[in-house]
Amino acid sequence: MKNMNILEGRELPRTYLSLPYYLKKYLGELPPPSLDPKTRQPIGPDALARLFPMELIRQEVSLEKEIPIPDEVRELYKMYRPSPLLRAKRLEKILGTPAHIYFKYEGVSPVGSHKLNTALAQAYYNKKEGVTGLTTETGAGQWGSALALACKFFDMKCRVFMVRTSYDHKPYRKTVMNLYGARVIPSPSKETAAGRAFLKKDPDTTGSLGMAISEAIEVAATTPNTHYALGSVLNHVMLHQTIIGQEAKKQMVKEGEYPDIIIGCCGGGSNLAGISFPFIADKLSGKKKHLRVIAVEPTACPSLTRGQYRYDSGDTAGLTPLMKMYTVGSDYVPSPIHAGGLRYHGDAPLVCFLYYKKFIEAVAYDQKEVFQAAELFAQTEGIIPAPESAHAIKQVIVEAIRAKKEGKKKTILFNLSGHGLLDLGAYEEFLEGKMK
Repeated sequence: MKNMNILEGRELPRTYLSLPYYLKKYLGELPPPSLDPKTRQPIGPDALARLFPMELIRQEVSLEKEIPIPDEVRELYKMYRPSPLLRAKRLEKILGTPAHIYFKYEGVSPVGSHKLNTALAQAYYNKKEGVTGLTTETGAGQWGSALALACKFFDMKCRVFMVRTSYDHKPYRKTVMNLYGARVIPSPSKETAAGRAFLKKDPDTTGSLGMAISEAIEVAATTPNTHYALGSVLNHVMLHQTIIGQEAKKQMVKEGEYPDIIIGCCGGGSNLAGISFPFIADKLSGKKKHLRVIAVEPTACPSLTRGQYRYDSGDTAGLTPLMKMYTVGSDYVPSPIHAGGLRYHGDAPLVCFLYYKKFIEAVAYDQKEVFQAAELFAQTEGIIPAPESAHAIKQVIVEAIRAKKEGKKKTILFNLSGHGLLDLGAYEEFLEGKMK
């Protein structure tokens, strides 16, 4: 691990970048609007006000080029931002590739992942509106940990419904959330009508993000002064994560390079959007037509690579608006793979629209080959990646080897969105040959 490029604090972005502005300006199109599940008409702000603060609802449909980052949020970002851009020279060397491999390392945040970028913003906007509690779901626990800490910073209560398979297999994520003051409930649970219905249908279910979302929304909708927060999928979440790519662009300029290929793992889409949207803005404007952006997902939940592009609910009980996305079905229960953050049945409408218009690509891998890539990365760069980010590393290796075969120097950038220090149980299973 060499060539650490760390921006100074004064270079921290002051605004979020809004991709819809560039889609409207250069493509003349936007993703189809979300629909009310009852009327199937475009959903209005009043229908969302019970779950979200008005500022986030405004950001959800904004066509402004930039959205200012609140000063209070920006000051909290300074705890860990700007995050470093690193060059993986040891990985390059062992692969014998002419490619230059760079990665943005979001594992330096207090919670160890990129999820804090939007958690702080969402907690701030809710607190400003007088909300005293937030509910959410979490897969692997990275988003739940981020929101738990953000709620603590803004003196708010936090309740997290954690997908049962991750609750059982990643107990220390639960400990982190509890330490930050959140209440963590395995999902599906008996605490909600939705949870009880899921358990009645299948008492042994391993759960899904769709189920956990249903439970979190139900609690938010029935608890006074409580809102719901989502860690991916929605436009305002993608917006907040663009701070990653904006920093990366400045850092790549200092390196004297511009990526030919950008890679990110993709469950709901926040990781991929965060690193790529500021660069995709260049592609849309015609400045960097050669740029390739690749989403990497698990074969256990292959929404982009095998799903249908249609309207679907964001949760299993059908409580959310209907979104136009690539989906394997809101009632789909993925295999209990270790990349819990990628077990979502659909993807962000903005990411899906880009894929539909062929501005990005998508691939899927089994978890064994993903963990093999993670092992090589750990042994060369010293960082143990989260299983989610290891999907991106797998594709990085594929592209680096392709560059070697073609004899072409390529610049590859990927988002290492979290460390895997709380995923050691999964790594132990892999190393002992017990991984399915």
